[in-house]
Amino acid sequence: MYATFGCIHVDNIFFRTQYGVLTNNKFMNYSEKFEKMRTAGNLAARTLDMLTENIKEGISTDQINKLGYEFIRDNGGFSAPLFYRGFTKSLCTSVNHVICHGIPSDRILKNGDAVNVDVTAIIDDHYGDTSRMFCIGEIPVKYKNLIDATYEAMMKAIKILKPGVKLGDIGYEIQSFVEEKGFSVVRDFCGHGISTTFHEPPNVLHYGNKNSGMDLRPGMTFTIEPMINAGKYNVKMLNDGWTAVTKDKSLSAQFEHTIGITENGYEIFTESAKGYLKPPYL
Repeated sequence: MYATFGCIHVDNIFFRTQYGVLTNNKFMNYSEKFEKMRTAGNLAARTLDMLTENIKEGISTDQINKLGYEFIRDNGGFSAPLFYRGFTKSLCTSVNHVICHGIPSDRILKNGDAVNVDVTAIIDDHYGDTSRMFCIGEIPVKYKNLIDATYEAMMKAIKILKPGVKLGDIGYEIQSFVEEKGFSVVRDFCGHGISTTFHEPPNVLHYGNKNSGMDLRPGMTFTIEPMINAGKYNVKMLNDGWTAVTKDKSLSAQFEHTIGITENGYEIFTESAKGYLKPPYL
């Protein structure tokens, strides 16, 4: 689930978390934090793995929500979106031109649709946040290309991660890759820090300039979750206060992983246990 509008101030020199203090360019004592993040991330990823066999033509987005809620509950977790700032469902389902925060409903998925399912699980007060795209039957070639580019952009950004890399390099990698393919990066929403709080510093923009922003340091945990549009990046908010759609009604796609920065690189906490990357999965 995505960070909200606006930015959170982050002190570039001194940044506390519940499991460590940032001093001398690194988070100390973050091993316990990472272990708990692995557990939460694994449950979120397994939830999407389970849903993969169920998301097909004829299912409603509310049925997807019910299946996700029950799986997380039955495996000892809690669905973070449920009741978060008044949100009434346990996950987000964003179909076609919906960018993010789509509210599950009685909408039936049909051939040619694609839906992003965004899941966040809480276990032992730690959060695992991830999303994937799911295609229903045969989708237009342009939509497939958009989905492929969105996944590839996220992974290109993840692969550069290590201590000393600038936060702005993440957005630069994503923006330069997708714009070269004729797509646009949504500006209104971003990735975010995450650990014992759903959304915390730093904001992780999916666009920007190389060599800008704070240094990445061991122990940092955050999401990378690019939202990419086939048309322009402008957003329109619907009256429900949650659902964001493309203003020009173009298609949109998104993937998300929760990441931790290690001493020498990174760890993805939300990788699929079944090796699912991007559609088609089965």
